[in-house]
Amino acid sequence: MATFPKEFIWGAATSAFQIEGAANSDGRGPSIWDTFCNTPGKVANGDTGDLANDHYNLFKDDINLMKDLGLQGYRFSFSWSRMFPEGTGRREERGFDFYDRLIDEVLAAGIEPIATLYHWDLPQSLQDNGGWSSRQILRSFKDYSVAIAERFGDRVKKFTPINEPWVVAWLGHGIGIHAPGITDRKTAWSVAHHTVVAHALSAQAMRSVRSDLLIGPVLNQANYVVDDHNDSNQVQAAQMLDAIQNRFWMDAFLNGKYPEIVIKEFGQELLPAIKDGDLELASVKNDFIGINYYFDNRVGAPIDGENPWHTLSSHYGLNIDETPQGELTDMGWPLNPQGLGNICHRWHKEFGEKLPPIFITENGVAYDDDVNSQGTVNDLRRIEYIKSHLLSVASAIEKGAPIKGYYHWSLMDNFEWALGYEKRFGIVHVDFKTQKRTLKDSALWYKKVIANNGIEL
Repeated sequence: MATFPKEFIWGAATSAFQIEGAANSDGRGPSIWDTFCNTPGKVANGDTGDLANDHYNLFKDDINLMKDLGLQGYRFSFSWSRMFPEGTGRREERGFDFYDRLIDEVLAAGIEPIATLYHWDLPQSLQDNGGWSSRQILRSFKDYSVAIAERFGDRVKKFTPINEPWVVAWLGHGIGIHAPGITDRKTAWSVAHHTVVAHALSAQAMRSVRSDLLIGPVLNQANYVVDDHNDSNQVQAAQMLDAIQNRFWMDAFLNGKYPEIVIKEFGQELLPAIKDGDLELASVKNDFIGINYYFDNRVGAPIDGENPWHTLSSHYGLNIDETPQGELTDMGWPLNPQGLGNICHRWHKEFGEKLPPIFITENGVAYDDDVNSQGTVNDLRRIEYIKSHLLSVASAIEKGAPIKGYYHWSLMDNFEWALGYEKRFGIVHVDFKTQKRTLKDSALWYKKVIANNGIEL
């Protein structure tokens, strides 16, 4: 059996917009994802988050499922516009009350909450005033952070201000496949920088309210693997892509600077957004680093013709082929379990004692699994996926990487952003017509892993 450290935390993760529903209930204001969903052609099948998993009304049932599985940690996010319908100013107490009840139930189940302040659902009123492309967002996010710490910091001790800032910048403002659907590279660089500063201001503000809070960023990371190390174009492209997705954030949060390769190539677009003191502030203390990992990226020689994986690399001015090879998930993503351990080991090796503890805050897979005639969900491929990635985590821990917990994405099937309800990531199946929850075989397997604090080989 591959065992894990005694204090290792086993958990699962969700986000507000993906599961809560109740979009128009109890004074909640619209977010950019409500607007995006209601824009024809933006979301598969015209799906919306209006009902989603109806977690807003069924949260007690969902927490009972977590308790039954033996979860030790639960990562969730707040809906900013549920508590501040316009993003600032007027408070909606019914929104605050909902999260009071949610947190109390989680704690009563013996589960430790870790809360994300922003998981992509910006109040639409703030977007109307420039959103993440405007420095005005910094004050709004700071004020929001203070309100969160004041209300919930007595019970929630771990906070992550912004989920996957790379996605906020590049999918939301670079290629526009996420809300708010902007396609402008200079704007994306401004947004990237503003999320760095916003994270630091949030951490600083929350600690001013309560000094006992543990705060860290959550970053989606991937290794960039070249086909041919003798091809300088591929090697340089991989270095650039790694700098944009990985080093930009790690260097900012741990060293208070951005990678030289980024400044050299994109300085004209990035530097105007940087003001005096921003980067000194960026290296505010982080109590942990959250890593979201799904797959590695291939970097190969250019190909002719249509290449759906070419979108982002060409956006950065790179001419390469990133088309994945080998077995793919239902998202079209490759399977690279060793990559999770590799990236954790890499940061341990490069940053040494400067690296804070690591939590795997997301890792999971989409497969088209459904309830069979026996009323079960036999998702054996998901079990193999989780097992292989956990063994990669165990290997990295053996090499010294300070990995302290694993939060599977996701607890339940949910609204998968621009893909609507087509892709199922959960270890709990959700029938979105009836809201019936069914534990998949992967959930029952994960329950045993948690109970044993290890994996049977």
